[in-house]
Amino acid sequence: MNWIASKRSEQLKQWSRELGFLSCGASKATFLEEEAPRLEQWLKNNGHGQMDYMANHFDKRLDPRELVHGAKTVISLLYNYFPEKVQPSGIPKISKYAYGEDYHVVVKDKMKILWQKMTESWGEIQGRMFVDSAPVLERAWAVKSGLGWQGKNGNLIQKKVGSFFFLAEMIVDVEISEDGPVTDHCGSCTQCIDACPTDAIVKPYVVDGSRCISYFTIELKSAIDKQWKGQWDDWIFGCDICQDVCPWNRFSKPHQEPRFNYHTPLLDKSWEDWQNTTEEEFKKLTKGSPLSRAKWSGMMKNLSLFD
Repeated sequence: MNWIASKRSEQLKQWSRELGFLSCGASKATFLEEEAPRLEQWLKNNGHGQMDYMANHFDKRLDPRELVHGAKTVISLLYNYFPEKVQPSGIPKISKYAYGEDYHVVVKDKMKILWQKMTESWGEIQGRMFVDSAPVLERAWAVKSGLGWQGKNGNLIQKKVGSFFFLAEMIVDVEISEDGPVTDHCGSCTQCIDACPTDAIVKPYVVDGSRCISYFTIELKSAIDKQWKGQWDDWIFGCDICQDVCPWNRFSKPHQEPRFNYHTPLLDKSWEDWQNTTEEEFKKLTKGSPLSRAKWSGMMKNLSLFD
């Protein structure tokens, strides 16, 4: 049986590369013992803010067998989104992951093809695919699968690659050889901690999500406290500060996914242009884009902090 699991691992990695995935790894589907107390403490400290969904399905987040009956393996995948072209300076900033089409759709389309290859070669498979869409601790599984380490800014980092990639998982009922974890290479560096304007990285490896600019500009539905005025460094959707300063991201290479290229003229709009954007125009320009998640009302709320 071991040679079959090993063969599956080889095939999986080859197919994923052919489909454009940056990396692929596998872990045994089991309870995340080390993550359990960390998640519990983070929730107790209200690190999730108003993201109530993070407090739901505690057991499912820690045990993939609660999501897929009979699960044996968690497959982790990385898909690069680092852009060749970035926004010009002096305009409202948007996180690089939102430059193109909705990553949920793009990455899931690739995973469907990968799933088809798996079933054609291995036979019927029971399982599920996830792209930031379920109670799955993505970074924990990616770490266990050897795809990188969780950095001091909370992001998964891969040596010689960086951190500008999407994470996705497949939970399946077939055995695949495990890939062991890699070592931490953050060392004594604190650039991400020092650069965060809202002090969201409260200590190495611990991020208070309720203080993160991405949380304020995307997740928070209520009014933004004026105490944060002037601390956002022009970000109106998401934030890349802790990634931009990470030394490992000097190795980031532009993605090869056309669907992640500049998707909307909103990326080049000036402050005045944004203020004059109507709801109808916003909906039209953000169709199929991650920007639609914030809605026009949310973007206007974000912009109000810069008045």
